[in-house]
Amino acid sequence: MADSKTHHHSETPSLSNYWMPFTANRQFKSNPRMLAHAEGMYYKDTAGRPILDGTAGLWCCNAGHGRKEISEAVSKQIHEMDYAPSFQMGHPLAFELAERLAQISPEGLNKAFFTNSGSESVDSALKIALTYHRANGEATRTRFIGRELGYHGVGFGGISVGGIGNNRKTFNQQLLQGVDHLPHTLDMQENAFCRGMPKTGAEKAEVLEQLVALHGAENIAAVIVEPMSGSAGVILPPEGYLQKLRDITKKYGILLIFDEVITGFGRVGDAFASQRWGVTPDMITTAKALNNGAIPMGAVLIDDAIYDTCMQGPENAIELFHGYTYSGHPVAAAAAIATLNIYENEKLFERSRELEGYFEDAVHSLKGLPNVIDIRNTGLVGGIQFAPSDKGVGKRGFGIFEHCFANGTLVRATGDIIAISPPLIIDKQQVDTIINTLSDAISAVG
Repeated sequence: MADSKTHHHSETPSLSNYWMPFTANRQFKSNPRMLAHAEGMYYKDTAGRPILDGTAGLWCCNAGHGRKEISEAVSKQIHEMDYAPSFQMGHPLAFELAERLAQISPEGLNKAFFTNSGSESVDSALKIALTYHRANGEATRTRFIGRELGYHGVGFGGISVGGIGNNRKTFNQQLLQGVDHLPHTLDMQENAFCRGMPKTGAEKAEVLEQLVALHGAENIAAVIVEPMSGSAGVILPPEGYLQKLRDITKKYGILLIFDEVITGFGRVGDAFASQRWGVTPDMITTAKALNNGAIPMGAVLIDDAIYDTCMQGPENAIELFHGYTYSGHPVAAAAAIATLNIYENEKLFERSRELEGYFEDAVHSLKGLPNVIDIRNTGLVGGIQFAPSDKGVGKRGFGIFEHCFANGTLVRATGDIIAISPPLIIDKQQVDTIINTLSDAISAVG
């Protein structure tokens, strides 16, 4: 092998070979932001500078970073058994994890199907919905209904039911057929600077009645929504909205799927948003904080009735022709069990709820700063929306993100919206630090 091909690990790697996801690659590579270490509430960059994590990684490190309990569980498991096949074979940890999830999931959602990401959880839930209706003798139920501004990952199923334009338009001709979208619930004229859930807008759920009238309930398989739209910039459901969706779907025998990849595991002050907001869907998609971001993993939580219906055929027949090489991966499952133990032992879901009032006041203190046109919050999530600058959409948001990073705080820019979603271990002083850094950045970027 030629010497030119061998690279010593400690050398600074070339940036040219990695095509980065959801990134302006040329912009990034001209001025890279590199993280090298993480512990507690902080990252360190490659120069050793601490960066306060205001985003829980990417909505996933809810228990903070560098948790020994997780790394030790992973180390122990990878020594014991690195991998086990999950088709026609099992290993105890996958079953243990499923049992643990049933204990914290909403009433009735006692079955878990394992995946490796939120995108895979969504595709799995859509396929389970089709499988269920067919097993239930209603094979004509094939249509899906998503929502504008919804984000359901990047599989073809997920972008079809999703409603974010840039994620769809390049792939438009290859999206799933038979998908409709409900209107989004963002109404800044009525609800700007609202604390928690908007009071008005629940009637937007009633568009579902029109879609049922148009297509016939007998042709509709499922409705999928995020209880709170995270990636689109912290868009909350109006009071009563999710309940209306639940009532309409129940009335017509349509499955309701909540995408809780972002809202799951304590983000809004309960294990799941469906519990906090008192609406139980038929399936919940999860990933991210399931194992604190340590190892890729996701799960679909499924109502017993769906599973039982799919089990009606011959005992030796495969009920669901779907799965992944890494479904219920032993090392990922070990990480998830260790993570659930931390959430329970440190009462992090409750901590999230205890802090949310302080967090809400802090986020809303940014009102009145230059170009701030809306602030939205729930649990330990805040979204600050800015008027676009005359230099173009997203420029102001990105400038504020860069300014914060240069000053030691990581926030997330999505267009001209800054989202903050810190680990649930955050303390009040660290909340203040994030808000002060943001405040300075907003004023500086102008």
